[in-house]
Amino acid sequence: MTPLRHLLRSLRRLHRRVLLHRRPLAALTAAGAVLAALQASAPPPAPTMAVWTAGRDLPSGTVLQPSDLTAAQFAPDTVPADVVRDAAEVVGRTLASPMSRGEVLTPLRMVASGLLRGYPGSMAVPLRVTDAAIVELLRVGDRVSFVVADPDGRGTPQLLLDDVPVVAIPRVTDSALGSGTPGRLVVAAVPASRASAVAASAATSILIPVWNR
Repeated sequence: MTPLRHLLRSLRRLHRRVLLHRRPLAALTAAGAVLAALQASAPPPAPTMAVWTAGRDLPSGTVLQPSDLTAAQFAPDTVPADVVRDAAEVVGRTLASPMSRGEVLTPLRMVASGLLRGYPGSMAVPLRVTDAAIVELLRVGDRVSFVVADPDGRGTPQLLLDDVPVVAIPRVTDSALGSGTPGRLVVAAVPASRASAVAASAATSILIPVWNR
C-alpha cells in the first residue's frame, strides 16, 4: 500500500470516528457553555464580617474566657454598631445578663469595670434575686449576705456570700419584663477567687439577700 493510500484510509477512519462521536461532543460543549454562562451571571457572594458570639449558653455572672467565645460571620447590616470584634475586649469581664449560644456579644452585655472602683481583688457578679420586691428595698452601697435555697425544697438553705457590697442595681427594661424571667438582678462585688463558683451556684438556686447594714 502506497503512503498516499495509507494516509487517505487513515483520514477516512478518523472522519468516521468524528461522525460517530459528534453528538456526545456537541452535548458536552453545550453543557460547558451553559455552565460558564451561569457562573458569569451569578451574583457575587454577600459581604460578611467576623464577630464574636457566645460559644455556649452562658449564665449571668460568667467571667468570660476564650473558650466561651466563638467567631462567626454575619452580614454587616444584621449586627449592632458596637459589636465586639476583638475578643481581648471582653475576656476576663463579667456578663451582666445570660446569653444563649450564638448570640452576638456587645459591651452592653458586660458589667461596667468602673463598678469595682474601691473594691480591689473583687469582681462584679450579677445575682438574680428571686423576689423582685426585695430588690426595691436595696440601695447601692448596702452590705448584704446572700442565702441560697434549693428550688425543689431539698436540703437546708446555705450561706453563699457574707457581707458583700451592692455595686449596682440594673433598671428593669421592657425586654426584661417581656422575657418572663422572674426576679431582678443585683450586682455585688465578690472576691475574685469565688466569682465563677458563686455565679454558677446562684444560677440554679433561689437567692435571698440578708441586710448586714
